Amino acid sequence: MAPPDEGVVRVDSWIWSVRLTKTRSLAATACRAGHVRVNGERVKPAHVLRSGDEVRLRDAGRERIVVVSRIVRKRVGAAVAAECFIDNSPPPPPREETAVVAHRDRGAGRPTKRDRREIERLRTS
Repeated sequence: MAPPDEGVVRVDSWIWSVRLTKTRSLAATACRAGHVRVNGERVKPAHVLRSGDEVRLRDAGRERIVVVSRIVRKRVGAAVAAECFIDNSPPPPPREETAVVAHRDRGAGRPTKRDRREIERLRTS
């Protein structure tokens, strides 16, 4: 059996190795769900990634756009991981622009019709 090429690695493994996702299974799930694109095309977790490829990852309502500058096979420290890609992502939205989430006290039970109307009024305003 021939040894694999040193300049290629699976896309799910690389995404996890450079700390774009917390676990490799989350990276593979994102690939299967169509949240990962390499050079503009949806890819499966086993897609071969090479240096110079553009990877787009949609995660937690934000799109990360990175260009692969170095191939790593094992998970590396944060400082080394930052050297493995060039981040072209747009900046995250400011905190004050994020949507307000209605919060109910624990143990308060189901909202009444009046409570529900107030929650809906907050969401639409």
